[in-house]
Amino acid sequence: MTTIRSPVSPSAARPALDVARLRADFPALQLNVRGKPLVYLDNAATSQKPRAVLEALKRYYEEGNANVHRGVHYLSEHATAAYEGAREKARRLLGAKEAREVIFVRGTTEGVNLVASSFGQAYLQSGDEVLVSAMEHHSNIVPWQLVCEERGAKLKVIPMNRRGELLLDEYEKLLGPRTKIVAVVHVSNSLGTINPIAEMVRLAHAKGIPVLVDGAQAAPHLPIDVQALGCDFYTVSGHKMFGPTGIGLLYGRADRLEALPPYQGGGDMIRSVTFAKTTFAPIPAKFEAGTPHIAGAIGLGAAIDYLAGLDRDAVAAHEQDLLGYATEQLSAVPGVRLIGTAAHKASVVSFVVEGVHAHDVGTIVDQQGVAIRTGHHCTQPVMEFFGVPATARASFAFYNTRADVDALVAALGTVEQVFRK
Repeated sequence: MTTIRSPVSPSAARPALDVARLRADFPALQLNVRGKPLVYLDNAATSQKPRAVLEALKRYYEEGNANVHRGVHYLSEHATAAYEGAREKARRLLGAKEAREVIFVRGTTEGVNLVASSFGQAYLQSGDEVLVSAMEHHSNIVPWQLVCEERGAKLKVIPMNRRGELLLDEYEKLLGPRTKIVAVVHVSNSLGTINPIAEMVRLAHAKGIPVLVDGAQAAPHLPIDVQALGCDFYTVSGHKMFGPTGIGLLYGRADRLEALPPYQGGGDMIRSVTFAKTTFAPIPAKFEAGTPHIAGAIGLGAAIDYLAGLDRDAVAAHEQDLLGYATEQLSAVPGVRLIGTAAHKASVVSFVVEGVHAHDVGTIVDQQGVAIRTGHHCTQPVMEFFGVPATARASFAFYNTRADVDALVAALGTVEQVFRK
C-alpha cells in the first residue's frame, strides 16, 4: 500500500483538532441534499466559507461600501484601510518581505496570465523556452502556450513517473541557456502530489532562471513562505482557501514586478496621463487597473484571519490522517484503482472504478449526498499520461472526517450494485 508522508514534522504532544466545533462555523456543512446530510468532498474545486467570511462581506456592503484610493470621505477612507489591511494579511500569509509585493488578482488563473503576458512581452524572444511540468492545470499551460506562440518561443515539459512524481534529474537537464522561466505547480489538483519547490527553485536559480509557482492547491493545506521557497512569483486563489470567489493573490519579488510592463491599463495604475504619454504608478498599483474586487479582498482577509486562528500543525495532521484513511479504504473497494500515489501528497485522492465512467460514479455518489469531482480536472495531459478519460476525485479539508470517507465508500458500494448486476 502507498505510504503517505506528512510534510509537517510529527509531534506526539500535538492536540487533536476539534473538527465538530470547526464544522459549526460553516453553514453549508449543515445542509441536507438528496434527503441526506451533505458530505462535501470537492474542496480542491472550491472550499466552503466560514461565517466570519460571510459576515465580513455583508458588513462591507451594508456599512462600508465605497471605492478605494480615490476618495477623501469617511467611507472611502475606511474601505481603503480595510482593502490595504487585507494586503498586509496576505503578505504575512505568503511570507512576502513587503506588502507591495502582493498583487490582488481574480485568482490563480489571472495571476499566471499576468506574469505570462508581462514577462513574455519583456523577455521572451524567438527560440526561447518556457518550462512547465507534466502535471500542470490548464491555467498554467494555456497562458504560456499563447505567449510562446506570440513570441515564437517553445514550451518544454518536465516529465513525471507513474506514481505522479516529477523527475528532477530530467528537470535539471531541461534547464538550458534558452530557458527563460519555469512555471510549476506546488500541489497537483488532480494527483495531490506535493512538488519539491525549494529544490526546483534552487536548480533554476543556479542558472539564472526565474520560477513561477501555482499555489492554488497548496495554500489551503501547507504553510507558505515565499522567501524560504525562493520563488520569484507565487499565485493563489481565495475561493480554495475558504475565501470568496473572484479574488486571489499574486506574489512577485519587488525587483521582478518593477521590471515588468503593466498587464492592463486603466484607472488607478497610472502616475500621469497625457495624450502623448502615460507614466505608471509604482507596484502594486501598476498591476491593479480599475476598481478592484474590494469586498473580495476584505473577505479574503477574513479568511486569512480564520486560518491564522487554527492550529496549522493539527490541521495538517488531521488532513494527513484523512488522506491515509481514504487511501486505505478506497484501495479495498473492488474495482477501484488509485491514480497518483506519490510519496508526498496533500489530501487529494483520485481514482477510477473499472468499467464505469467517472461521470456515472459521480452521479450515483451524489444521490447518496456525497459531493465529489469527476472529469479531467483541467489536467487533460495528466489523464492522457495515465490512459484514462477522467477520474473521480475526493479532496479533503480540515472540516472533513473519517465518517465522510466512510460515506464515500458506502456510496461506491451503490455504484457496484448498479453496474455489476
